[in-house]
Amino acid sequence: MTDAPFRPFDTQLDEGAALTILRAATAGADDGELFLERRRSEALVLDDGRVKTASYDASEGFGLRAVRGEVAGYAHTTTISETALKRAAETARLAVGDGGGTLADAPKGTNARLYTDADPMADATFAVKIDLLREIDAFTRALDPRIIQVSATISASYQEVEILRPEGLRLSDIRPMARINISVIVEQNGRRESGGMGGGGRHGLAPLMQPAHWQAVAREALRIALVNLEAVPAPAGTMDVVLGPGWPGILLHEAIGHGLEGDFNRKQTSAFAGLLGQRIAAPGVTVLDDGTLPDRRGSISVDDEGTPSARNVLIDDGILVGYMQDRQNARLMGVAPTGNGRRESFAHIPMPRMTNTYMMGGNDDPAGILASLKDGIYAVGFGGGQVDITNGKFVFSCTEAYRVQNGNIGAPVKGATLIGDGATALKHIRATGNDMALDPGIGNCGKAGQWVPVGVGQPTLLIGGLTVGGSAA
Repeated sequence: MTDAPFRPFDTQLDEGAALTILRAATAGADDGELFLERRRSEALVLDDGRVKTASYDASEGFGLRAVRGEVAGYAHTTTISETALKRAAETARLAVGDGGGTLADAPKGTNARLYTDADPMADATFAVKIDLLREIDAFTRALDPRIIQVSATISASYQEVEILRPEGLRLSDIRPMARINISVIVEQNGRRESGGMGGGGRHGLAPLMQPAHWQAVAREALRIALVNLEAVPAPAGTMDVVLGPGWPGILLHEAIGHGLEGDFNRKQTSAFAGLLGQRIAAPGVTVLDDGTLPDRRGSISVDDEGTPSARNVLIDDGILVGYMQDRQNARLMGVAPTGNGRRESFAHIPMPRMTNTYMMGGNDDPAGILASLKDGIYAVGFGGGQVDITNGKFVFSCTEAYRVQNGNIGAPVKGATLIGDGATALKHIRATGNDMALDPGIGNCGKAGQWVPVGVGQPTLLIGGLTVGGSAA
């Protein structure tokens, strides 16, 4: 990953000069790096039979960071030149002051390649992509006469990263991303409902453009819309809830995952702070954050500080065994970084972030789990949610859910929300299915104004005593 000459994005920035400036900026610092990025992306949207959006964006720049203790100086610019680098170094240097720190050991680097370095946007011409969107529109509309609107999106991006560290280590990564989404609106007897499905990952557009893929996506979007068309008002009250496999892991991501990020725990603002080695979940619950899964949306060969991505166990059989760490928080907590230092772009400072966060499967039969549910909700799709990191309290809206009574799946319900807190929910997991699945590649995570792609996953779960907010008492 470091064999190519240091000529970031065809600029005239010389590696020797850049290294000299970086070393001056980080003299007496604990850590620091020069992060260079070039990103290109496109999005094509066909909505209601018309091309609504056809966008192409390109950006490049660098960010220079110097870290001392809990303070970080950061400067960034879209101009990649020696002059700009010197000005950035002067700004970042302000955080170091008179220095006195000892530069932290460099990451080891890696030659692992978790995804292709081919540009997904080059898999098809603009005209071919537009023709595909029209084909998707026609195919989807023909599936059911109740469909009144179809929206289809093809998007792709290509990110090139170079990281230069003060000791001379240089790392690079090329990160592709591709995605296709389809949503529909159906109408029956004056009632309208919607459904959507999509996915992708760190690979080319070509596999997503195959009819076998996008036709299945279209059928699933329609299925969800038709389910919602028959939905009745959701009940309200405290009841047991079964979560389906895959995408419902977004609840795990938000309600638990953020609380296991290193910065919140170092600052003692997480509900899980100070609990390492203690039981925080029911026996059998094992949760991982794994950025090494090939081609997955949340995977990264190296993080945005140069640390190789890793398979990190966070909860082992119910016991809290680790947090997700970037370099700064790991150093301040006296532990090793875990490859979770991520940033949205060169204009953002890195922080501990999730990659692919999921719960391992258990031994229970999913059908048996549902059969054991006497009176509750079976939730298989989720939309937006809100979480308070300090206490883990969450509120999530269900996009597809069903009433279950005496083990029988009944009518779909509309307007259901799940309310609880992560720490309690973990301990109230009563059954863990043997059907662990990852999401289809649709996750984005926001933190402190930064967005990064992520993955989630889980098996079928039975959680006791969640509060269900609905529209019927």
